[in-house]
Parts: sequence; C-alpha cells; structure tokens
Amino acid sequence: MKKVLKWVAIIGFIVFVLGFAMTYKLYAEIKNTAQEMYTPIQDEVSPRRVEAVNVTAKEPFSALILGVDEREGDSGRSDTMIVLTVNPTLETTKIVSIPRDTYTEIIGKNFKDKINHAYSFGGIEMSVKTVESLLNIPIDYVAQINMESFKDIIEIVDGITVENTFEFDYEGEHFPIGELTLDGESALKYVRMRYEDPTGDFGRQNRQKQVIQGVIKKSLTLNTLFNYKSIFKTLEENVEINVVFDDILSIRKNYSSSFNTIEQHYMNNGTGTKMNGIYYYIPDEQELETLQTILKSHLGM
Repeated sequence: MKKVLKWVAIIGFIVFVLGFAMTYKLYAEIKNTAQEMYTPIQDEVSPRRVEAVNVTAKEPFSALILGVDEREGDSGRSDTMIVLTVNPTLETTKIVSIPRDTYTEIIGKNFKDKINHAYSFGGIEMSVKTVESLLNIPIDYVAQINMESFKDIIEIVDGITVENTFEFDYEGEHFPIGELTLDGESALKYVRMRYEDPTGDFGRQNRQKQVIQGVIKKSLTLNTLFNYKSIFKTLEENVEINVVFDDILSIRKNYSSSFNTIEQHYMNNGTGTKMNGIYYYIPDEQELETLQTILKSHLGM
C-alpha cells in the first residue's frame, strides 16, 4: 500500500473523492466534478491502437500523469511525468517516472529537447505524442494536474507532515532535517527546490511524492470529509482528464485489484550532460529498450 501511495497518489486522491461521494450518495455532485475535469484531446484513440481501449471489457490500459507547474506569465512545464500501465488480468500496475530533463525527439517539432518542454510547445497533445514515441507504447488516458492546486488542497486538509532527509533553504524558507509540518506555501517550496539536492531531479520527484502522500493521508481524516465541496471545487479548477465519467466508474469497479501489486520501473542508468550550457539527461539505450518491451508486454501488445 505504501508504494501505491507513493506512485499513484494523484489517482488515489481522485479515486478517494469518488469513493467518498458514492458512499454519501453524492452521485450528482461527483458526476458534475468529473464532467468539469473532462477535457478531450485531439487524438482520443492513439495511432498505436487499432481501436480505443475498452475498460468495460477489462482490457489493459495506460495513463500519463502530467504534474504541471504553471506560474503567472508562464505557459507552464510538465515537471512531473508518470506513466502507468494497468493490467486487470494480471492484477498488476507498472509505473515509470520520466526524468523531466530527458533528451528526446519532441513530436511535432522535429527536433530534440527536454521532454518537459513538449508541454510548453504543444500542451497535453504534444506531451502525449512525445511520451508515446519515447516509450513506444500507446497512451490511452492522460491527467493534467496543476501543481499549484496542491497548495489549496493542503490548506483544505490543514497542512501535511513529511520526513525531510537533508537540510536546505529555498525562497527564504529553511527546511531542517527530520519531520516537518508544512502549510500550502511551504509545501510548494519544498517540492520546487531542485538544484541544491545532491540527487538532482530524482530527489525533487521523491519530495513531490512525499507531499502527495501527505495529502492522501490527511484526506482520510474525518475533518476532511466535511470539506468535500472545497476539494471538488479545487479538482474542477486544477485537474484535466480525458476520461469520461462512465469510464471512471468502470475503472474504479474493474481495476481496483490491479493497484494491489505495484511494480516500479526506472530510467536512472542514463547520463547527464550539458549542451550549449543547458543540462540534459540522456537515457541509456539498453535500459530504454528493456522498459519499452516490459510496458508493451504488460499492455498485451
């Protein structure tokens, strides 16, 4: 369960809200929230699929989670990119976090750049196509979450607790080693710090997972249940998904056991390099080919 909270926290949070709503017969409100979050993309069926995945028939599917850091006057970057493949027959989920600095072909631009720049160039659609090209699999569903929204959610749940592994300062705030209680503003600073981390972007990803895990933990408290309307409103304003409401219900019904076994896969054998003074992460070709094979097999392809 700990791994689920670490890697599928965003989906877990949304599923929690859905489950809560159903339990308290708030069907109409959660349906409205799902409809507000729904955003179709240009290619609803991936060119790598013959036809759309059928979640009612319990077919394996893939999903891309984009954690977008959008600030005022900024088009935004997908600083968090997590890919899941879910197989209900095997009752397993495979997850890979793509380093934001990964140097790869940006599909639609005909040049290579950092993978997180695909969102800046062409939004969700270009991000999906670029990830499909990198991993050589179809992306069936995509969820875009504005990471700024976690500041509001953390305030709703009255703060979170994380375990900080090394001391650092960021944007005028000090983060000592040990257990920290963070409000929305300090949590956002906690996850945004990157350059002082000895493990670079990998450390930043771990802090993001800590914060999201903290949100899940606090969301399960009784006090949070009384704030469900605030949570719904925050989700409506900060989450976009290309999943229709009926498919959300089918996934919740047919795939819940698939999250009992989470298999984590990594892209960490690559090398960092600078080109024209800019840092890029070059994937290891053998590791990438192995990962592509694993994910395609898990999708039954």
